[in-house]
Amino acid sequence: MTIKVGDHLPDATFMTMGADGPSPVSVKDYFGGKRVAVFAVPGAFTPTCSAKHLPNYKERAADLTKAGIDKIACTSVNDVFVMSAWGENQSVSGDMDMLADGNGDFAKAIGLELDGSGFGMGGRSQRYGMIVNDGVVEALHVEEGGEYRVSSADYMLENL
Repeated sequence: MTIKVGDHLPDATFMTMGADGPSPVSVKDYFGGKRVAVFAVPGAFTPTCSAKHLPNYKERAADLTKAGIDKIACTSVNDVFVMSAWGENQSVSGDMDMLADGNGDFAKAIGLELDGSGFGMGGRSQRYGMIVNDGVVEALHVEEGGEYRVSSADYMLENL
């Protein structure tokens, strides 16, 4: 079942890259007590994700903060090393957190997994944008297959 507005996020663990290497962070700890704009992409270093999706959140980070967003997070079904390298490649340090959902546990738990095996990508996450307020889904915008519009930072800001 797909998560919807008003639902609490399910328990899951992301991996992040810290000064001492990979570190787990629970959904409860990351989203608790904060209003977070989180967006998911099918894959790090993929064309739309690298050329449009992630850069749009970087460009609009200050606007999201002014609109009451405490943190911005990007998640993808990639390992923590890939997500860290992608964040460095895109120079997003300080603008957003890169949350690795390496096994796709979070994507599955919220019902937004994507079967990318037809493209040789295996299990992935659908593309979406979501506002989470203290662990509760406040807004959710899921893209139709192959699209990039409603999950953008621009759309998020227009609909806050």
